[in-house]
Amino acid sequence: MTKEKYFILDFDSTFTQVEALDELAAISLQGAAGKEQVLAQIKALTDSAMEGNSSFSESLTKRLALLQANKKHLQTLIGNLQQRVSDSIRRNKTFLSEHAAHIYIVSSGFKEFIVPIVTEYGLKEDHVYANTFRFDVQGNIVGFDTDNVLSQDKGKIKLLDALDLQGDVYVLGDGYTDYEIKEAGLADKFYAFTENVTREKVVAKAEHVAPSLDDFLYQNKLPMAISYPKNRIRVLLLENVHPKAHELFSKEGYQVEVLTGALSEEELCERIKNVSVLGIRSKTQVTARVLEEANRLIAIGAFCIGTNQVALTACLQAGVAVFNAPFSNTRSVVELALGEIIMLARNIFDKSHKMHQGIWDKSAQGSMEVRDKKLGIVGYGNIGAQLSVLAEAMGMQVYYYDVVEKLQLGNARKCASLRQLLETVDVVTLHVDGRPENENMFGPAEFAAMKAGALFLNLSRGHVVDIAALVAALKTGKLAGAAVDVYPYEPAHNQEPFLSELRRLPNVILTPHIGGSTTEAQENIAHFVPNRIIEYINTGNTYQSVNFPNLQLPELRNAHRLIHIHANVPGVLANINNVLAGNQINILGQYLKTNEQVGYVITDIDKAYDKQVIDLMRQVPHTIKFRVLY
Repeated sequence: MTKEKYFILDFDSTFTQVEALDELAAISLQGAAGKEQVLAQIKALTDSAMEGNSSFSESLTKRLALLQANKKHLQTLIGNLQQRVSDSIRRNKTFLSEHAAHIYIVSSGFKEFIVPIVTEYGLKEDHVYANTFRFDVQGNIVGFDTDNVLSQDKGKIKLLDALDLQGDVYVLGDGYTDYEIKEAGLADKFYAFTENVTREKVVAKAEHVAPSLDDFLYQNKLPMAISYPKNRIRVLLLENVHPKAHELFSKEGYQVEVLTGALSEEELCERIKNVSVLGIRSKTQVTARVLEEANRLIAIGAFCIGTNQVALTACLQAGVAVFNAPFSNTRSVVELALGEIIMLARNIFDKSHKMHQGIWDKSAQGSMEVRDKKLGIVGYGNIGAQLSVLAEAMGMQVYYYDVVEKLQLGNARKCASLRQLLETVDVVTLHVDGRPENENMFGPAEFAAMKAGALFLNLSRGHVVDIAALVAALKTGKLAGAAVDVYPYEPAHNQEPFLSELRRLPNVILTPHIGGSTTEAQENIAHFVPNRIIEYINTGNTYQSVNFPNLQLPELRNAHRLIHIHANVPGVLANINNVLAGNQINILGQYLKTNEQVGYVITDIDKAYDKQVIDLMRQVPHTIKFRVLY
């Protein structure tokens, strides 16, 4: 015969994110002299009692004396607490209401503010065990009911002993008094609840830790509001990704680890184990070998424009979605390009260097305006197109070349070939992607085709330019100057020296891959990429993924969503639907998108279904990955 399960929940810092008496003090002492010192005293008394370092009864007496609170303050407190219910408690309201007969709130707090909060979540008032205030005739709080066992030391033990619950008893709380219930043998399991506060002494004693109610329910195979506890999703961020990304992932409830530098393949193979989300910039290489070690990887975020550092096909075959930030640093790169064009045209870099050496070289020789000069843009994507608009606004004549047909903006002129562009313009700037076939696309023949005295910029990818050919063109005077931001090999960190033949050449501006390194760009990227990944994890939406079939999905309402990634071969969708039909499952909506290699099927179904369906879906031939959202 299956035993009944009973759940004992603490209130302060468990059901709610805060300690209610601390909050009440902040309300009652509003405007009082020495408020901060009194609040600090109350908090210290609370923490000491919760950690088991002092008598609870004495702590409660002292705190109430410091409060100077009145009955009229309680309504404000209740309003505040309603907004501070723990996120995972709020998410799992259905579980609480459906299991209310077996859930007890056992708190050292006070019924006057606990009952209005927990009954909103379907819990029973007569299952709330807590203290009660004593008031004087003016409504001032002057004490508490000392006959209530919960006002006494070991009060929770005495209460549970009196309740005499016949079944398995699970205690969920953040304080030492919650642990004491298990220590006294009155609970089968105690879970240290750490969603809001971590009390080291309590965690050290606990056999189990619950970072959220989701995790507690997951550990005990109980129904929960979400498919998987968010605190179990591990995120690894490398290469000084902007702190905003850490903030967004942490706010979502994920575990986040940050490393400042890039990792080698060997290091990443070791670090990637049990990681669900990987965030990188341009230096970390995600190879097929790395993916073989990635036992839990769901998504990769490239916090930059390019993704040539990621083995996209291998990611696809492993069912790992990749997202980048194709627009977020566009303006920053364009502004740098414009600035460098002007600096090169005026030979500012060399003149500034001479000034720092004490040399006054006032001369107009070799100095030009950019107005009316011809700018040639190779690669007319997001950056090239925006550069085209701004350059034209400065009076430049814009020409462009792209292997893909693009709509020209403003008065930009399309060139039929790269050679035509090179022979026509005064300034050439590269804005191409990093695909392998673009390696050394600019070499001796391309520099030879350019006008004598032309200027050259590469702010795209280091390997697209033959550096030896560029150096030769500069040394012979074929080029009057160059600006380079990217290199075939770049130092892995700031302590490694930069070695290049381009160093010390006249009128050559060298920058350390900072085209997109502005505060605005990095913050934009740190917003964009995490939001795409979080949406993918939460809804299955693959819109703007680099490698997955792009699906924009409707909001999931009153249904469960089955996400199925499979090899793009005939018959998989039919097999999926046969499984569902064979288990009498009603399909509320279904969405399919494929590319050359994989199929991506989203199926929304009724909430009620036999759990064996999940195993059957995973066994569908050619399945790469399968997960459930609800």
